[in-house]
Amino acid sequence: MTESSEWLIYRGAGEPHDGIDRLPAPPPWRDFTGRDAAPGGGDGSEDRRLGAYRHLAELHRPGAEELEMINAALYLRRPLLVTGSPGAGKSTLAHSVAYELGLGNVLRWSIVSRSTLQDGLYHYDAIARLQDVQIAAQGKGGPSPLERSREPGGGDAAGSPGAVESIGSYIRLGPLGTALLPSDTPRVLLIDELDKSDIDLPNDLLNVLEEGEFPIPELERIADRLPDGEAEVLTADGTKVRVRDGRVRCRAFPFVVLTSNGERDFPAPLMRRCIHLQLDRPDHTRLATFVRAHLGDEAARAGDDLITRFLERSRSELLAADQLLNAIYLTDAAAPPSRDRLADLLIQRLDRPR
Repeated sequence: MTESSEWLIYRGAGEPHDGIDRLPAPPPWRDFTGRDAAPGGGDGSEDRRLGAYRHLAELHRPGAEELEMINAALYLRRPLLVTGSPGAGKSTLAHSVAYELGLGNVLRWSIVSRSTLQDGLYHYDAIARLQDVQIAAQGKGGPSPLERSREPGGGDAAGSPGAVESIGSYIRLGPLGTALLPSDTPRVLLIDELDKSDIDLPNDLLNVLEEGEFPIPELERIADRLPDGEAEVLTADGTKVRVRDGRVRCRAFPFVVLTSNGERDFPAPLMRRCIHLQLDRPDHTRLATFVRAHLGDEAARAGDDLITRFLERSRSELLAADQLLNAIYLTDAAAPPSRDRLADLLIQRLDRPR
């Protein structure tokens, strides 16, 4: 630990200095440098979600009910609706299942108040396609697309932006659309914080989650003019896949995790189609394991008093485990006189009056 304010990087001195060179490595859960070098071609999200030290820690083993509900969703091919307080491990659950079962990177759809079903399925960039057609025509000094369409036999050359087979270059599947692509093993899809959506989205999800397929009208209309009825489109992973007859149909239904902080109720039709799992507040053992997985044994031992204080406060205050992690990481660099004060600043109740 450093004394007094020596740990400060920004000092408010009003003079430029080289303090940024003393900035230590980021916390493991905020380290984005390993994305390109992640094993197995991953995006590094496993380390950030499950903990860079998870191989050194005895990770929390889910309770019997939690295990049963997760496996029920896997067996029944039904979405798993996970509710609980912030930081209870709802999102981590999806990453844990994907990691243990070898199901690849988790597809994440973070919900906001403006999210629509279309955002999750696919996006067709008609404006970009029109611009590319116009640029290509101007570069060749030829007629405009409108003029060319009026000519006998008018049309675009194969491979040009206006050609029928090029339409797939302007279609990108969303996380839900990518999860429903045909594959032999299921993908893991995390639909995070569904309770933040507008009132229509939970109902809009019903048909897609029930049928496991959806159409892309822009491709359906021209399927008979596409080579073998297929178009190559982009996925949420950034790869290219071929879609046949303008429809995406899953073979293995994805493992879908819907999370909610419990801020609203969901319609009965959605609840009927989901397996519901309520995560309780973590106890001391689970929090210590959480800290150990991210920061190692030494940090877990040094922060044991902060874990105890966190649990005492959480009985009457709404707190998130992420706050505890931040406090233990940062107070390790602060001198004892300011340690408790700094921890209290970082762990502020989330339900305090505004």
